[in-house]
Amino acid sequence: MLNPEAKILDYGCGSGNVVVAGREKGFDIYGADVFYDGANSRKNVEKLNLLGNVIREIKQGKIDFTDNTFDLVLSNQVFEHVEDLESVLIEIHRVMKKDAVLLCLFPSKDVIREGHIGIPFAHWLPKNSNLRYYYALTLREIGFGYFKGSKSKTQWTTDALNWIDKYTIYREKHEIFQIFSRYFEFKMIEEDCIEYRLSASPQKKLLSKLLKFPLLTEISRILFQKLAGMVIIAKKKEPSKARRSVIA
Repeated sequence: MLNPEAKILDYGCGSGNVVVAGREKGFDIYGADVFYDGANSRKNVEKLNLLGNVIREIKQGKIDFTDNTFDLVLSNQVFEHVEDLESVLIEIHRVMKKDAVLLCLFPSKDVIREGHIGIPFAHWLPKNSNLRYYYALTLREIGFGYFKGSKSKTQWTTDALNWIDKYTIYREKHEIFQIFSRYFEFKMIEEDCIEYRLSASPQKKLLSKLLKFPLLTEISRILFQKLAGMVIIAKKKEPSKARRSVIA
């Protein structure tokens, strides 16, 4: 159980929806984001009058909170957008208290579903290739794709592919695990995420129980990783154990 007095950080909080919802529930939760050009989240946070206090802007890679501030750091579908994952984890490690926990969900390169534009495998194919363009266009023609608006199918395809090229970096699992292991003790907990989602629906509780069988648990974990991403829970390593050489 989470201590009611725990300090929580939503890293990559975007428009601040989780922060607002958490505060309405009485949690001491804050947010941090770079507010990149690929989203409109900054305007939304400004409208909520949270920017600069409850929600801080990440500038030059630095989280605007002091060392050893948070008991729990959350990050939902963020790490596939960061160019330097190691620097991000170093900063998160810095603002975490001793024994604090990082809970994050994000896709690795082997995810099948490209969740930002809705074109499966788009991130697997060579950038700027005719193969990728016509593949994405064909799927768009038959109904695939997100945020279509009033754009023509060709314009949507060009813009969507340019967006994932500019704003996403899909890494191999072994690279992700190697970086995490320098600063955290961690494990994968997709089965817990699946159980939580299923338990919210009375109709799906039986399925939740069936997935507790070892073989079905493993199959469900693999499917979750392929369709949504990895769920990692990580405990902060102390400075004597963590590699700190990258910190200025």
